[in-house]
Amino acid sequence: MGEGWQVLSIRGIPLRIHPSWFVILVLATLSFQQQYSRELAGQGSDVALWGLGLLTALLLFASVLLHELGHSLVAIAQGVKVRSITLFLLGGVASVERECSTAIGSLLVAAAGPLVSLLLALLLLGGSHGVSHLSPLLGQMCQELGFLNLVLGLFNLLPGLPLDGGLILKAIVWQITGSQRRGVQVATASGRALALLAIGIGIVLLLGKASVFGLWLMLLGWFGLGAIRNQTQLLALQAALRELRVKDAAQRRFRVLEASDSLRQLSRTRLRDGDGPADWLLVCNRGRWQGFIDDEPLQRLPVQCWDSERVGDHLQPLSLLPTIPEAAPLWQAVLQLDQPGTRRLLVLSPAGLPCGTLERPELGEALLARLGVKLPVPILEAARRQGSYPLGMALAPVARSMQAAGEASPGSGLG
Repeated sequence: MGEGWQVLSIRGIPLRIHPSWFVILVLATLSFQQQYSRELAGQGSDVALWGLGLLTALLLFASVLLHELGHSLVAIAQGVKVRSITLFLLGGVASVERECSTAIGSLLVAAAGPLVSLLLALLLLGGSHGVSHLSPLLGQMCQELGFLNLVLGLFNLLPGLPLDGGLILKAIVWQITGSQRRGVQVATASGRALALLAIGIGIVLLLGKASVFGLWLMLLGWFGLGAIRNQTQLLALQAALRELRVKDAAQRRFRVLEASDSLRQLSRTRLRDGDGPADWLLVCNRGRWQGFIDDEPLQRLPVQCWDSERVGDHLQPLSLLPTIPEAAPLWQAVLQLDQPGTRRLLVLSPAGLPCGTLERPELGEALLARLGVKLPVPILEAARRQGSYPLGMALAPVARSMQAAGEASPGSGLG
């Protein structure tokens, strides 16, 4: 689902409208107008009933927005950045930078939305009688909105992902077992059962008289299965980041020069570099690592000096290069590559000696291979040229969430 158009910002949170929202707005307005025509026959003109239908639809989505704001404001209080809130065909969704780092925090965020909906239901249903004395039309609207918020709150409490109830179930299992993964597994299984049940009931209703409601249930079920599939893929990605080691993805993007080589040899080596970022140039002296050299001497010294100047006279220590042990898990490499200015890591053997390098394209390819995903060669080559993850994979937020939740260690939680 695309992000849609930003219409305003609430407490620094962009509010976006997806194009599909206009479809449901029209359908909801039509549905409310027909309902009011039956229930309020003779109490208002056709124009008034159409206006009331539109107002009810807009206020319903305002309720959905308040529901998502409940999630978002509690998430911000837990230190989680909220990227946006998007209203779309099936309601609303808040996009966050990462999950909460604790089970209790996740529980509070998940419960905030249904709590807002239930409070709105209580206020609207409790006030509908008084409002009806002022205007029967507005009183009916308050009662309708109160009932819908009650349904929204209770429906979201069903214990299965991607519903809030599923997130609550995940947090409870996480708190009890100490494993976020186990919480996701339990909530995913429950969500899959609920989604299949919704599709089954929807098919039965579709074959009967309640075709519109049946179609709506089937749509919700398919949406739920899609969200569950995303959760399953996320679990597989997290497992790969934990289990794969740097040595499983490392290449050798460095060349070796002798300290006794001239700067002329350095220049010739550079001329042989192809497209993309240049290889690192590491320097040895009779088999012992001395440091590395960059192009700064070639830029600073005149060409006439290149034959007399030695590479060993312009060394920089290897400690200036970002390094990582070959036995480190890939999630750790993702975090290091996420640091500003870090495009490549020097991979060190158990003895602490250079044995390879690791960049984003190689890391991404190793993950995709573990997940059984094979991309076309042009896509992989483009990622190598740009020094980016294939398909723009957003691995840093996943690794940070794993680290914050204590799920980054191979021994944490369930295997």
